Amino acid sequence: MALKRQSAGPAVVLVGRPNVGKSTLFNRITGSRRAIVTAIAGTTRDVNAQPAEWQNVGFTLIDTGGMFGASEDPLHRLVYEHGKRAVSTAEVVVFIVDGREGLVPGDEEIAASLRGVEAPVILAVNKMDDRRARGRAVEFYKLGFEPVVEIAAEHGEGTGDLLDEVVSRLPARRSHSTSSGQAHSTSSTHAHDPDHPDHPESRSLERETSVAIVGRPNVGKSSLLNRILREERSIVSDMPGTTRDSVDALLTWHRRTFRIVDTAGIRRPGRVARSGQLEAVSVLVAKRAIEKADVAVLVVDATEGATDQDAAIAGEAEKAGCGVIIAANKWDLMKGRGAEFSKEFDEELRRQVKFLDYAPLLHISAATGERSGKVVETIDKVAEARMRRIPTGELNRFVQAVTAVHPPASPGKREVRILYAAQTSVAPPTFVFFTNVATNFHFSYERFLVNQLRERFGFEGTPIRFHVRTRRRKERPDGSARE
Repeated sequence: MALKRQSAGPAVVLVGRPNVGKSTLFNRITGSRRAIVTAIAGTTRDVNAQPAEWQNVGFTLIDTGGMFGASEDPLHRLVYEHGKRAVSTAEVVVFIVDGREGLVPGDEEIAASLRGVEAPVILAVNKMDDRRARGRAVEFYKLGFEPVVEIAAEHGEGTGDLLDEVVSRLPARRSHSTSSGQAHSTSSTHAHDPDHPDHPESRSLERETSVAIVGRPNVGKSSLLNRILREERSIVSDMPGTTRDSVDALLTWHRRTFRIVDTAGIRRPGRVARSGQLEAVSVLVAKRAIEKADVAVLVVDATEGATDQDAAIAGEAEKAGCGVIIAANKWDLMKGRGAEFSKEFDEELRRQVKFLDYAPLLHISAATGERSGKVVETIDKVAEARMRRIPTGELNRFVQAVTAVHPPASPGKREVRILYAAQTSVAPPTFVFFTNVATNFHFSYERFLVNQLRERFGFEGTPIRFHVRTRRRKERPDGSARE
């Protein structure tokens, strides 16, 4: 089955000059902090999309980079192209202007580009809570768009009125006047298509799996996202730090739903601190994406091999308890290195991130597409392993067989026995071992048990957590203790 992009509803696209408040409005409407907000013009580069709802009407809200106006961003042309592409998919366009500055040439340039758009355009005059904006909203009527809504995105003033105008222009509301017979025929057309969103089976898809693509700057994370989605979803350039916001997209594969997030490159803390607020916030958002992820794809530059910073990022993922896949990107540049190179490369990488010996390692090329399809397949396997639950009876038979051959070491005079075990949770798989005396095992025995669990039950790509507890002793009728 082919990969398919999923949509959360009709697209509502926010456009405007840099620093007029698009990302602030985006965060306000979606109730999130997905878009990075700073006073630096041109902060947003990639197209950021999130599901939103107003008056029980769902839609996808899309934040774009500043399309015209002052920007010192060397990637501004790419930002413009991505914004223009987003506008072409819009059902409704919200054109945001700055009420404090009044009408400027950049606004007129955007207005001219929007007049050829088929979707309705709503003009939102932002920052109207500032006294400098009083009386200036009238300047924007000359642009010729109606309605004109005055808002203050930072404080939420007027956003309800704006959303009322938005949802009244969405296809779901515009088509209310169409006959119910037409609506019925449309739904029945897709009744036998299991891949269509209206099909009963499609509504019973398994839960959404969150995937974070992580790594150092310029290792090919955005290229990998674009390759998986088969579209230019993220801006790609040779300039490190191109991605700032965490860009995500929904993908359906073999009736599984994945939310794949492309994160900003994470550099060493010292370099991040010296670079200023913008990168610090980008890294914070990237780390937050790791914490929320079910599976993290660690992208490593094959031309450089694994570094200490790769290991640090991997450590963040392991600590968060998400499944991990290591993708050695740019493998197309490794051709002709000899038969032993691949083996030596893998051994050195495993040595650098030895605590991730359970993580699948893939050699890929996001640029050429080599083995990129394998990434989604492996994500699915790791996500399944992370949710795997072992029946208590089967688990205890396994523990009995293992400890009969290799019993735990005794720290004192008493022999340590594992009395029974239970899996207490999944995501990640967590086990509790009840013993007669020990409250912890030697680290070597812990590693032995983890390896045995993986060998017997799989758990590919997922960390395993377990705890050791002493079973409480009960009192006999005569008052003496018993186990």
